[in-house]
Amino acid sequence: MLIQISAGQGPEECQMAVGKLFEAWKKEFPDIEKLSEKEGRRKGCFYSILFITGEDMSAMEGTVLWICKSPIRPEHKRKNWYVDVSIIPEKDEIPVEEDFRFEKFHSSGKGGQNVNKVETGVRVIHIPTGITVTSTEERSQYMNKQKALKRLQGILAAMEQEAGDKQVNQAWREHTKIVRGNPVRIYKGPDFRPGF
Repeated sequence: MLIQISAGQGPEECQMAVGKLFEAWKKEFPDIEKLSEKEGRRKGCFYSILFITGEDMSAMEGTVLWICKSPIRPEHKRKNWYVDVSIIPEKDEIPVEEDFRFEKFHSSGKGGQNVNKVETGVRVIHIPTGITVTSTEERSQYMNKQKALKRLQGILAAMEQEAGDKQVNQAWREHTKIVRGNPVRIYKGPDFRPGF
């Protein structure tokens, strides 16, 4: 499960809450592994932290509230600081090295004496996605196979890039949206103790 904790557009206190929440959850869910972070200007403050876990943390998705007098601006009257917890859809894995099926067939057109006698045309099928690419331009089966494979790998790489871009866009959309009220968890005080 891929999860992002985000301060959204909140002040530095919210960024501090992101770091504190991540540390609290590392103790609660020991298999958490940090994938990336966007640090704030102050030590211990983060705009967002992206992590992966094998635990089912879907119940944690939503808003987390930290109730605490500001440790950064002691004169500030506000005591409620919100962070967003979002589950980011994981991109589909697209295997590039394996799961190909090759089919040979007779080419038509230019090719001299080999045309319609030797199977020089090659069709490559990527079994998991069903994408099919053919090549008949070259006179040799080997060259057509290489050309078809290169085209197919280009298509798969583009699909993988698109899937990655969608994941990044989803993470950014989640980063900018925080719904205040009805928090899934509440933490209190400078020591960030659970206040369910």
